[in-house]
Amino acid sequence: MATTHPDMTPSLELNDVTKRFRLASGGTVTAVDGVSITIPRGEFVCVIGPSGHGKSTLMNLVAGFITPDEGVISAHGEPVTGPGPDRGMLFQADTLFNWMKVRRNVEFGLRARGLPKSERKRIVDNLLHAVGLTEYGDAWPKQLSGGMRRRAAIAAVFANEPEVLLMDEPFTGLDFARRNVIYGVLLDLWRRVNNTVLCITHDLDEALTIATRVIVVVRGRVALDEPLDMPYPRTPEMLAAPELVDLRVRVLDHLENAVGDTVGSAR
Repeated sequence: MATTHPDMTPSLELNDVTKRFRLASGGTVTAVDGVSITIPRGEFVCVIGPSGHGKSTLMNLVAGFITPDEGVISAHGEPVTGPGPDRGMLFQADTLFNWMKVRRNVEFGLRARGLPKSERKRIVDNLLHAVGLTEYGDAWPKQLSGGMRRRAAIAAVFANEPEVLLMDEPFTGLDFARRNVIYGVLLDLWRRVNNTVLCITHDLDEALTIATRVIVVVRGRVALDEPLDMPYPRTPEMLAAPELVDLRVRVLDHLENAVGDTVGSAR
């Protein structure tokens, strides 16, 4: 199956965005430094970089949890001034309500929006089928494996039909086999809906497996921004293609240089 080709209407725009934090010592640290990124609708963008180099701050800015000190962030042409239903979130830990069964978790946002019962049932049934949990709608979250909980969380966020899905390392802690299953579930839903995904990750293999575009952030700046136009699913043979090997080397060079600079400055 060919990769999804996004249209050119920006879902997200960051124009010269800077974010600083005040230190207890009285100084400041610049977490995001003059970042400009335009993401058209339908792209699946993975942001990768070393720990402490601004990735999560960038995500929090786009989510509207914090505001930039300089620059402008827009979603669908409108300034981001706070969190909104147009931007769904998947975190490192799933956000399922343990006191609600799986079906009610997926339905939660639909009930809050006041959708009729018949419409809620149709949407939830379709999503549970899409993530392979049709038989588990009446299960409690504690009865699910880690991978199943993650799939239920994906269904819950897609139920709200966000125009942008923001993911902050949502696959951390899952083994290789479970990750591959969830990659397939996520990519299938993304291609059906054609929304925009911005994913923070430390895992280069993950980025190369699921993204249409890879952005490397080092010291709060964009060090590399590369499209990745390859079909899905991406097999090990495809990931060994010369163009992917070249991209892997360039990404690793940026990451290793950044870590080396950090270690050197600490000596």
